[in-house]
Amino acid sequence: MTKLSFFKRWETVLALLLVGEILFFGALNPAFLLPSTLLYSTSDFIHIGIVALALTLVIITGGIDLSIGAVMGLSAITLGLLWVAGMNIWLACFCALGVGGLTGVINSVAIQVAQVNPLVITLGSSFLFSGAALVLSGLSGASGYEGISGFDDSFVELANLDVLGLPFPMVIFLVCTVVFMLLLHRTRFGRYIYLIGQNPRAARYAGMPQFRTLTIAYALTGVMAALSGLVLASYFGSARSDFGAAALMPAITAVVLGGTSIYGGSGTILGTALAVLVVGYFQTGLQIVGVSSHVSNALSGALLVVVVALRSLTEIGRIHYLQWRVLHNVGNRKA
Repeated sequence: MTKLSFFKRWETVLALLLVGEILFFGALNPAFLLPSTLLYSTSDFIHIGIVALALTLVIITGGIDLSIGAVMGLSAITLGLLWVAGMNIWLACFCALGVGGLTGVINSVAIQVAQVNPLVITLGSSFLFSGAALVLSGLSGASGYEGISGFDDSFVELANLDVLGLPFPMVIFLVCTVVFMLLLHRTRFGRYIYLIGQNPRAARYAGMPQFRTLTIAYALTGVMAALSGLVLASYFGSARSDFGAAALMPAITAVVLGGTSIYGGSGTILGTALAVLVVGYFQTGLQIVGVSSHVSNALSGALLVVVVALRSLTEIGRIHYLQWRVLHNVGNRKA
């Protein structure tokens, strides 16, 4: 890869944007530049990054999963219910992850069997899963959005655990980033994901296991949403059915801002990971300089619109430039 092509990569733009915003907010408030602030502030948003990594796979296929927020709450409540019933906390975590994977399988099968737009199916399943979380919450004795607490200390302390100087949730995010990068960019499964997103009909005619590939992609998204719910349960020391209520839009924002086409066919895990940090630190920086959360959410949306618009214009300009080069070369040959 040449130096010029390196600087044309969207991931490089995101990395420069991340460094720029850290320096900007650090100039406004030097406390923002403290390593402890940069590291431990990630605990406020890294759960969104965890689910966004898997959501990238689904969006590359041309699909969408609007139920991830509901799955986060359902999985957390499943953990709480099993813990109250006397199950070992780690076995309960495994079962909660299984519930997350099952929700992804349900979404995928419903989408492919009914041949209905994923937006419609996952919107409906979102209400289904959130309703189930409320019902399970009531079975545990916690009414409404009241949380289930009293977890084992070893589970609660995970969110505050340091591994090699990094917060444990951040370590989970980094490990998941590497795993999904290898899965998407170094395996046959990853090639299937891209080909389905680029041309699902051609992928089907080519004999690709489209049903299985999509089911795995949605199941992984469910598992990662469940993992995010467990991270929040450990962080807050309780499980609530509304844990993922505000996670859907930031997760989609991170995926799209990371360079994944909402129409499918293109995107990278590294881009999503960098976009998670860009959006997360942007909101943290605004809050640390005294901007309210409502304003910071609005500005985060504006950041997405501006950056994606600039990226689209850049891509259009690149295509026109390539077309001009082709025509110019053809003209020179005729001359």
